[in-house]
Amino acid sequence: MTEDIAEKPPAPELPKYLREPLENQSPERLEAVATYAADLAEWKRRQRQEELERRRAEEEVDKEDLEELDERDISTDPDDYEDVPTSGAYITVKETKPGYHYFYWQWREGDSWKNEYIAPVSPRE
Repeated sequence: MTEDIAEKPPAPELPKYLREPLENQSPERLEAVATYAADLAEWKRRQRQEELERRRAEEEVDKEDLEELDERDISTDPDDYEDVPTSGAYITVKETKPGYHYFYWQWREGDSWKNEYIAPVSPRE
């Protein structure tokens, strides 16, 4: 008489060099790896958030710049821009080439940074 043996769970999309060593570990060691992986993922999320906050504090324009844009009738509301998210985006100044400064929306999307042009810092008179 043969007993039904539970099927092995499907493997996630992992490189072979990670997946195969895991398959050779005891249940206890796999639980330790799972706990570590969850803790590491949470730590990396916190690191990313801290980096986002640090970068924003360094690059975000000040109240005077926002007032200047408002005086020039240039919106500082992300809802007025098609591709700019309503949360997490901030206005910064970028130098595209020496001497050319522009206001941009900037935000994080996944592992990359996104930008959308707003206006030149110094309008032509």
